[in-house]
Amino acid sequence: MTLQSLFVTQVYAARLQQARAPLNAQLLRECRQLRLDDAGGRRWSAENYPGGYTSYDSASRMQDRSPTFAALAHRIDRHARAFARALEFDFDARKLVMTDCWVNIMARGVAHGAHLHPLSLLSGTYYVHTPRGSPGLKLEDPRLDRFMAAPPRRRSARRELRPWVVIPAQAGRVVLFESWLRHEVPVSRVPGERISISFNYGIG
Repeated sequence: MTLQSLFVTQVYAARLQQARAPLNAQLLRECRQLRLDDAGGRRWSAENYPGGYTSYDSASRMQDRSPTFAALAHRIDRHARAFARALEFDFDARKLVMTDCWVNIMARGVAHGAHLHPLSLLSGTYYVHTPRGSPGLKLEDPRLDRFMAAPPRRRSARRELRPWVVIPAQAGRVVLFESWLRHEVPVSRVPGERISISFNYGIG
């Protein structure tokens, strides 16, 4: 008997820098300052992101607005290109470019429901500040709505066979995935703020 793994879903994770690195410290300051300055973002978040803050609707190209975020984007670019190579994409003289970049701040009791990122190729998150016990990134098996009569997996099932997998949130770490992959952030049950920077890539 031969078992073949087909239609594999790849997820990329890497340490980008130390949590105490100067760039990360500056990103933390700017994320918090942006929330203070961004009245429109706070209003949008109150309606769409209860208890938390995101600049998704108000300042979603931070790589063009801040030299600090531009420096982060430059570092992430290298990882995005490596991930694209691993996925064996053929760009045919075009190149991979960061199209969006925004801030997310989650306090205790805040969650981010399951969603995907339409019209993008790659998406990801960089973790700026993660109090101990912060929720990670929960990824959903893209076949989940097609399982029909399938029974649940065993609790001891291999990681690649589970319907959901959580990638831990660690400050200084970047996680990349294809934009069609549904993901969510479970409710935070720890004091302190979980601060991350999300982004999308497309073909330029």
